[in-house]
Amino acid sequence: MITNQRIHFIAIGGAVMHNLAICLKNLGNEVTGSDDAFFDPSKTNLKNHGLLPEIEGWHEDKIQPNLDLIILGMHAKADNPELVKAQSLGLKVLSFPEFIFEASKDKKRVVVAGSHGKTTITSMIMHVLKSMGKDFDYLVGAQLEGFDQMVQLTDAPYIIIEGDEYTTSPLDLTPKFLHYKHDLALISGIAWDHYNVYPTLDNYIDQFRQFIAITPTKGKVFYAESDDALCDLVKDMGSPSNLIPYGPHKSEIRNQETFLLHKNGETAVQVFGQHNMQNLQVAKNILNNIGVTDEEFYHHIKSFAGASKRMEKIGENENSIMFKDFAHAPSKLKATSKAVKDQFDNRSLVACIELHTFSSLNKAFISQYKDTFNSPDEALVFINPKTVATKGLEMISEDELKEAFQRSDLKLFTEAQALENHLLSQKWEAKNLLLMSSGNYGGLDLEMIKTSILN
Repeated sequence: MITNQRIHFIAIGGAVMHNLAICLKNLGNEVTGSDDAFFDPSKTNLKNHGLLPEIEGWHEDKIQPNLDLIILGMHAKADNPELVKAQSLGLKVLSFPEFIFEASKDKKRVVVAGSHGKTTITSMIMHVLKSMGKDFDYLVGAQLEGFDQMVQLTDAPYIIIEGDEYTTSPLDLTPKFLHYKHDLALISGIAWDHYNVYPTLDNYIDQFRQFIAITPTKGKVFYAESDDALCDLVKDMGSPSNLIPYGPHKSEIRNQETFLLHKNGETAVQVFGQHNMQNLQVAKNILNNIGVTDEEFYHHIKSFAGASKRMEKIGENENSIMFKDFAHAPSKLKATSKAVKDQFDNRSLVACIELHTFSSLNKAFISQYKDTFNSPDEALVFINPKTVATKGLEMISEDELKEAFQRSDLKLFTEAQALENHLLSQKWEAKNLLLMSSGNYGGLDLEMIKTSILN
């Protein structure tokens, strides 16, 4: 365990970075940090732990020869004055993925990778282990229900890591997940995203090729057999014996409730949709490989209510349910909207996706959404023109969206008020609402809409 070290964080305000800083402070290290801007929840979390810098910005005087370690965040640039000084002093500089490997090299490292489902699968694994009272460490990309922080480092024998394919740091443009050097891993699928980081599909797939290639001989990688790109990649690599395919857990929907079917009977679960049955199956595979029995898995997965912002039920009455989801990439949009429609096939579904990321707002990428929004009875798209302008892109028209999505009745909204008026003008009997975004629909008042629809 890392203790009694003097550690400075460059770009301490990041989601994982500030949680790692808190974790290391709690282990008895002297921790400082800098960033050029702070936002909640990291700002409040850092303040509560006495780690919020007095002033924003980068300050060379924070870098002193007596520092044992610098942890560098992706948000910092290569010419960051603190980084330049640290390099001139010959101080040890690690990205947070490099540090996590250093801190866990004596543990069994489980890495959850793939274009979608990472947070949900990681949540499922952690939920079962916690419910069983098992000791384990973890690193996740989102705040999870029942866990105070997103990073935990102890002397536990395992660490569960949500490993993303984004670049590591300004000094290292390889994906983060390559640094964790997994013993056990999974790939949930390869659906091209991050257009701004990986400009071609082949370039994107190659990151997963490298991930598979570093699997140790005695290691295992589970991969989603429903993903054609992933299966082609595995075949292209000679189908190594330590790569194991998985599909969705066998299940049944009865009276708007999903049941897992298994040799000992059936288990009712709170999550639903074929994508979640896949997530659940591979979580079980991983847990089986670290000593959890089938019986234990089914007993503890019953109480799993889902990951935050993933298919989150924000309100319901006898006529309607409102869901909020983080889905924005094409594969996530398709899986989430289909899941809600299948689970509640006795109701109409109104679904709205906010195109908010650089990839989703890019005309060169938008065709990737073809046939991903067919499940809802009414398909709405929201685009905030300010977001488009901020990213230096050209606004996409309704006709271009209809062509890209291959849905002629799709409606585009560019103002929160217009979207609000449309939603409130409807009758909500036997009808559900699904809102999908990594943004906020230009400030749409979800609480007010929820109250109006459900009351």
